[in-house]
Amino acid sequence: MLESQLPLLIALLLLGMVAKLITVRTGGEPGSLSRLGPAVLVPGRMQAIALLICAAGELFLAVGLLVTTHPFFRWGTVAFFALSTYVLLELRRRRPDAGCGCFGEVSSAPVGLRSIGRTVALTGMAGLSVWAPVPGWGAVAHPSWLTVAGVAVLALLSPEIEELIDRVRFRAPCEQRRGPAESVTLARLRSSGTWRAHAGELTSAEPYDSWRELCWRFYAFRNHDADDVVFAVYLSGRRPAVRMAVVSAADNGTLPEYTPVSA
Repeated sequence: MLESQLPLLIALLLLGMVAKLITVRTGGEPGSLSRLGPAVLVPGRMQAIALLICAAGELFLAVGLLVTTHPFFRWGTVAFFALSTYVLLELRRRRPDAGCGCFGEVSSAPVGLRSIGRTVALTGMAGLSVWAPVPGWGAVAHPSWLTVAGVAVLALLSPEIEELIDRVRFRAPCEQRRGPAESVTLARLRSSGTWRAHAGELTSAEPYDSWRELCWRFYAFRNHDADDVVFAVYLSGRRPAVRMAVVSAADNGTLPEYTPVSA
């Protein structure tokens, strides 16, 4: 039973590798590489190289798991997914607009708890597989009910499935789709934990301004200190990401003005 998750680990590594190669080859949507996983953490000229290095690592681990029982590949896979969890946590903290890039440009939605939960689950699966007595090809040839259970868990933790369904339905990237009605987006904002954590600080429950930029809709409020409180709601997915920022009243008029880029 220890080998039951090896087929999933191998499949996920290979899918991630192929998706990254496709994204680098096609270039994805304009500016997409700068919003994807490891590419976020490196200078612009190195972004494609970072994705290719990650893809090469995934291929190396997948082949090793498939053909051998050597501990290097088993523990290497544990380390890979554990490091991925750390990177996603850092991305969520430092670049809340960035996607995990786990499956290339398809994983461009902001990092959420589901993506982090998936890497945690994969780390656990890899840990269980360390002592598997057979190589991956043997487990692939004889899958068990635990393999099916693992598929179900990963499907629940994969926001990319919703993104793919949306692309099939609309056949356009998020930036070019007609977004949900503003009332729907505002309702999603008010049902979020981010809103509940900060609603008591606001002078009004109604925004004094709202606008859309790419895949985000922004709502501006004021708090009791006359600061601007801006919420951003991602426009794709059933449970969209919600981010918040406060612009101090002391900074009003001192910040540079930017021209909005709308879809």
